[in-house]
Amino acid sequence: MERLLEHKICLITGAGRGIGKAVAELFAELGATVYANDAREGCMDGWLSEAGAGRPGKIYASYFDITDESAVKAAVMGIKKESGRIDVLINNAGVEFNELIGMISRKNMDLMLSVNVIGTINMLQTAARVMGRQPEGGSIINISSMVGLRGNRGQLVYSATKGAVVSLTKSAAKELAGKKIRVNAIAPGLTQTPMMEQADQEKLEARIKNICMGRPAKPRDIAQACVFFASDLSGYVSGQVLAVDGCTIM
Repeated sequence: MERLLEHKICLITGAGRGIGKAVAELFAELGATVYANDAREGCMDGWLSEAGAGRPGKIYASYFDITDESAVKAAVMGIKKESGRIDVLINNAGVEFNELIGMISRKNMDLMLSVNVIGTINMLQTAARVMGRQPEGGSIINISSMVGLRGNRGQLVYSATKGAVVSLTKSAAKELAGKKIRVNAIAPGLTQTPMMEQADQEKLEARIKNICMGRPAKPRDIAQACVFFASDLSGYVSGQVLAVDGCTIM
């Protein structure tokens, strides 16, 4: 896999921690030039100062809010101007609130819809405008979730937003195929991120027992799946949703 992504220009949203951070680091290991996005100004400066050590690729911070259409356009066009193109977009940024029916907060619902759905669409269509002018096209990878495919108690709104990511992936793949832009999604199962650490531990243990491989995913497990869709190995694959869940029984 060494240098599998050499010369690729990649933009990864929500890269300040968890899955996004793991994707950025792995892509740089494989030779990519990575623009790591987060809305929290300065939050990546610490680890980015060390991220380039021993990696053939480079990682640059790109701070902007994916729900702000003007900010998205400015950032994407800035990368295009600086690097000449964008080969890969990873729509990873997302927020999650777990609330039972009858207890759903309108504020939390609006935020999940804004980031997980509208932000993803903002990024997809802006990057697609750049990729569509490139002879080689590009690859867009949307991070959904297994709850977007199967649902889960207490996650009505979150699962709805991640189900929307699956649907928009399939529609975008059909619309953009003629421009050589591939659009795929990855649906992680339970993954060891800071978000998981805040969960009820008793309920968490019950969920882990349903994973046939006996453990939650590590962020790097998800990152490795992203490598396939980002690389030329998946040159004839589009409109697909890849579950990365350790064979979970739900």
